[in-house]
Amino acid sequence: PDGAVVQFGGQTGIKLAKDIEAMGVPVLGTSPDSIDEAEDRERFDVILNKCKIPRAAGTTIYTVEEGIAAANRIGDPVLVRPSYVLGGQGMHIAMADEDLAEYIAAINQTTQEHPILIDKYIMGTEAEVDAVCDGNGVVIPGIMEHVERAGVHSGDSISVYPPQTIAPAMQQKIIRYTVDLCRELHVVGLMNIQFIVKDDEVYVIEANPRSSRTVPYISKITGIPIVALAVGAIEGKKLPELGYDYGLQPPKETIAVKMPVFSFEKIYGADINLGPEMKSTGEVLGIATKYEEALTKAFIGSGTNLPKKGRAIITVSDVDKAEALPLAKRLKALGWELFTTGGTGRYFAQHGVETTTLRKLGEEHPNILDEILSGKVDVVINTPSKGSAHHRDGFHIRRTAIEARIPCLTSLDTVAAYIRCIEMLDHHEISVIDIAKI
Repeated sequence: PDGAVVQFGGQTGIKLAKDIEAMGVPVLGTSPDSIDEAEDRERFDVILNKCKIPRAAGTTIYTVEEGIAAANRIGDPVLVRPSYVLGGQGMHIAMADEDLAEYIAAINQTTQEHPILIDKYIMGTEAEVDAVCDGNGVVIPGIMEHVERAGVHSGDSISVYPPQTIAPAMQQKIIRYTVDLCRELHVVGLMNIQFIVKDDEVYVIEANPRSSRTVPYISKITGIPIVALAVGAIEGKKLPELGYDYGLQPPKETIAVKMPVFSFEKIYGADINLGPEMKSTGEVLGIATKYEEALTKAFIGSGTNLPKKGRAIITVSDVDKAEALPLAKRLKALGWELFTTGGTGRYFAQHGVETTTLRKLGEEHPNILDEILSGKVDVVINTPSKGSAHHRDGFHIRRTAIEARIPCLTSLDTVAAYIRCIEMLDHHEISVIDIAKI
């Protein structure tokens, strides 16, 4: 062949770039060396330092002992992941040394050609950019903001265009960092970059010199043919020749929400808890002129029922109880009937929210599983304790809810979005948007 294009093949494509080049086939677009600069931790850190772009403190390790020493130096919690991974495979948030040892041992069950990455976990707002670079100038169709805070894989997060809560100054930083990285990495074609916004600072999570799952989404809602622009750049054309000025493109008046879709009921034994490893099997799109309406359409499109009044089971970990309290109050105000397990119920009662207490698993019937299987529950809200042990009660609660086809929400950010939609439906009708006129 005259050449190979790897940047539309996901993570698998760019992993093959060096091998293709070694076979004597030219890699068109971003070079294999530039791809390695983005994917190799130490080389990418050099680029970030040169561009004066902050990222979470981190290092590379191979063994459990090295990992624990690094985590103690950086400070818990940490994000641990293999290099060159697809869909966040093998990626975990470790809260303590025992979690970290378990995760590193799992990664090392297969021989690792590349080191394991350990980063300080920053709980902030995640943002994402798909950009096209012609080797010099950069076109940014739009910035996407994730509803779930950092720690949930971007493919499993609710994603909103344009951003709803990220300050203009932070958006300008995102644009500047995107342009600087594309130029320094000599990107020709597509680039996906993920950021965390926290305390008036923007951190880079990772930069992938390839197409991402959000390319069709952002192309659809902006009307910008990102793939065609990337192919044009690969062919040696400049983006202004193709009709687009460099920089961030003007936002649309409509708001678009990408909602993940899962197939947990078809995958027996899978834990539905959302985290750094991607679990979604598809996505839907909600478009409206108001954020709440676009969010509502996305929930409905994903198959999630949004009753104005209903029955909710809430059982959350100790660290989440304070944050769950105002959400429970909002459901109460909407006329919902709330059921809780002992610890959550006691905490809510101490703060003025009365609920019906359910017996735990293993206690006499009827218990929480009986209630879930009764057919009278509309949503289960469960935030799990950290760790991967499937024998915990929370795992069985989540699996039972899924197998009973009841929405089960494991992130309080998702819960807040869910309640926001119910509040909107209480006083607002859903309108229709003609996508041909976006």
